[in-house]
Amino acid sequence: MACVALLSNPRSTGNRSLLPRVRSYCAGRPDIFHYEVEHVSQIGDALRSIARVKPKILVINGGDGTVQAALTELYHGGHFGDSPPPVAVLPNGKTNLIALDLGAVGDPLDALERIVALSRSDLSDHIVARELIALSDGHAGSRPTLGMFLGGAGLADSILYCRTKIYPLGLPNGVSHVLTVIAVLASMLFGIRTRFLPPRPDPVRVSLVRDGQFQGRFSLLIVTTLEKMLLASRTDGTGGQPGRMKFMAVDVGFTALMRALFAAISGRLGRQEMSGVHFERGDVVRIEGVGSSVILDGETFRAEADHPIVLTSTPPVPFLRLAA
Repeated sequence: MACVALLSNPRSTGNRSLLPRVRSYCAGRPDIFHYEVEHVSQIGDALRSIARVKPKILVINGGDGTVQAALTELYHGGHFGDSPPPVAVLPNGKTNLIALDLGAVGDPLDALERIVALSRSDLSDHIVARELIALSDGHAGSRPTLGMFLGGAGLADSILYCRTKIYPLGLPNGVSHVLTVIAVLASMLFGIRTRFLPPRPDPVRVSLVRDGQFQGRFSLLIVTTLEKMLLASRTDGTGGQPGRMKFMAVDVGFTALMRALFAAISGRLGRQEMSGVHFERGDVVRIEGVGSSVILDGETFRAEADHPIVLTSTPPVPFLRLAA
């Protein structure tokens, strides 16, 4: 029986250089079942095959889209019955938010070696429960898409700007992200509106079932079930507020954005009220707007008139955290 099942997507950008090393590492190791897919549409078949070997850990090796598709299929497919293996994510995407939250940083192969070593021991100290965000149109019978981090409003515009304007330059991810931040701040500070800078966020209305409604233009809109939110700041357990999903919105304006950033750096994010910074928890989040984009773990969705985006949280799913 394989201790570790590794699901890889060769088409993910990070795997162009990593995958040959991964294949070499897995070769001749009977405790690793390595399954490669050419397209995310094959992930259902992959998990069906992986379930037959009954792995102790399921490892996802791919970009944000691969992780999101795997989590969606893992939750809806029922391939592992009521006892799915804990999920580990290699730090192989452009943002790596889920991997970072689970303590997987640095070289992906080093993380894989650590996971294999853990599979030979008691995992109880390394298993953590995380709810997933289920995104749907709110209609009964529709199949939700699952993820763990959603960005909207100005944040989604900035991510799309980075993808379409900065990533094509072929720069390292870190440099690309810094250039995007500079462009966003320049747009806010000087109010410059050109096709070379991120656009002004469109109005959006966000409703939380327990906590009322927010409406306006936001430079940042985040919904997540991860422990870490902005600049890797921990927000779990803050304020004793009920609800699984964490929601944060920052009003458009340089002052509000700087206030949120400094609060994240100092560890105060979500622990005290701040003007222009909204932090809540909720069981159901509705996002409404005309053509307002949101990005859930790399995949883009749009809220249209009379077709809101509805977010709910799922029951907990087991994940493997590398740092106990």
